[in-house]
Amino acid sequence: MKYILKFLPRKLLIKYSFYLTPLLRVLFKGNKFIDPIDGSSYSKFLSYGYRSIRKNALCPGTLSLERHRLLWLYLDNETNILKSNLKVLHVAPEQIFFKKFKKFNHWNYLTFDINSPIADIKGDLKSMKFKDESFDLVICNHVLEHIEDDKMALEEIYRVLNINGIAILQVPINVNREKTFEDSKITSQYDREKYFGQYDHVREYGIDYKERIEQVGFQVEMINYSDNFSEEMIIRYGLLKNDLIPIAKKII
Repeated sequence: MKYILKFLPRKLLIKYSFYLTPLLRVLFKGNKFIDPIDGSSYSKFLSYGYRSIRKNALCPGTLSLERHRLLWLYLDNETNILKSNLKVLHVAPEQIFFKKFKKFNHWNYLTFDINSPIADIKGDLKSMKFKDESFDLVICNHVLEHIEDDKMALEEIYRVLNINGIAILQVPINVNREKTFEDSKITSQYDREKYFGQYDHVREYGIDYKERIEQVGFQVEMINYSDNFSEEMIIRYGLLKNDLIPIAKKII
């Protein structure tokens, strides 16, 4: 079973998660790794990746990845966001967060995506039908790298946020690349994976991602939260170093 899981696509894991994750919690029971999102522990995390395979990336019992666990730790340890009364828009909702946030009675929580089966509202991020200043918090993680006109999407997120609202805008960032690389002529799945890291990405963001967000009006802080943990805890939580968390604020 463990050998088979190495070759099982994450999409299938997610599709059948209701049936698989209880079994995987038992199969990988242990104390070496912890998912801080729900406190569950495991003998190992699974490998995951496209162009390069990352060890200890995917939690077998929750299907969280490194970025999910890092963001949860930051929000839980450093902010009041998870405890505040907020109007929240969650774009392309991740399963692990969706399950948690749906239970928050203090959040007015709405999910949005172009085709996700767990989205409350289906639509295009570049032309949302919400009124101006409708939300206190927008969560939009690992979405913009899929959108050809990411500036238009960012402008829409800015528009629907209240004054002093916050947008969490995680994307894969190559910290060794100064400027974002994109080329509209690169369209095949093979070439996109080769140049952008994944078959359905349309760019590889560089460290100028902060400036791209700021161009639409946000004030942005790029938080390298993994620096707050020892090497031992980075391994135990299954985190990535230099996995930046972009926190964008609408301050006028």
